[in-house]
This record gives sequence, structure tokens and C-alpha cells, in this order.
Amino acid sequence: MTDPPLPCPLDPRHPSLLIYDGRCRLCVTAKHGLDRAGLGEAGSGLRMIPYESEEAAGVLGDRYRPGPPAMAFLVHPSGEVSQGLNAFLPLLPGLPGGRVLRWILRWAFVRALAGRVYGWVARYRYRFFGSVVPPDSRL
Repeated sequence: MTDPPLPCPLDPRHPSLLIYDGRCRLCVTAKHGLDRAGLGEAGSGLRMIPYESEEAAGVLGDRYRPGPPAMAFLVHPSGEVSQGLNAFLPLLPGLPGGRVLRWILRWAFVRALAGRVYGWVARYRYRFFGSVVPPDSRL
């Protein structure tokens, strides 16, 4: 038994916007991994910006809160916003092993477990992985 389909892959004609925590070492490392996989390049259907940017605050509107974000956000061309684990599901087809993981995540109980793990890691990410110094504050 499966659940509703996972979100559609990215559309290069109408890029989505991934908003990540630019001060979290895990998040920045994940962003670099997405860069290496070709996501975020022109024509990939994805642009990535740090949560700490003015652009992120403007795009997120009422969802934006000062300080570290609780999760990542994916803003779709329609304006719909996916959060947490759901922000990464459309990125899976572009990642090594992502199609297999996407297939596994089609079951509700697996997706629920993955969402709980994502939430736990997100909550303790600074404790486990530390922070990075933003490039503009290294003066």
C-alpha cells in the first residue's frame, strides 16, 4: 500500500528556491553536496540561498523568523512552500541513489520515520555538527 505520490521533480524552466541555514555546518555541507551533484547550476531547476539573506526573508514572508531556522524550505514556482524533509523530496531524482530513496519513501510509515529523523537532526544540528562563520563576518 502506498500513499499519495511524492512531489514532482524540478523544472529547469521554472526554478524552485531552496532556502538553507547558512550558519549550520551540516546544512552548508549538504548545499555543497547538492552543488557537486549539479543541482543549483543554471538549468538545474534549483537555486539555493541562505536563510540569513534578505531575499529569503522576502520570499518566506510570515514564515521567516529571526535566528536559526527550524528546517529547510523549498519554494516552488507556484509559491507553494515545502518544509523539512518535504523540501528535499523533489531533489532526490538528481542525486546519486536518489531514485531508490524516492521509491522507498513512497510508503507513509517510512516517510513518517524519515520526517522524525530529519526533525531530530535539525533540532540538534548545531550540537552535533557545529556552525560555520559566514564569509562576510570574517573581517
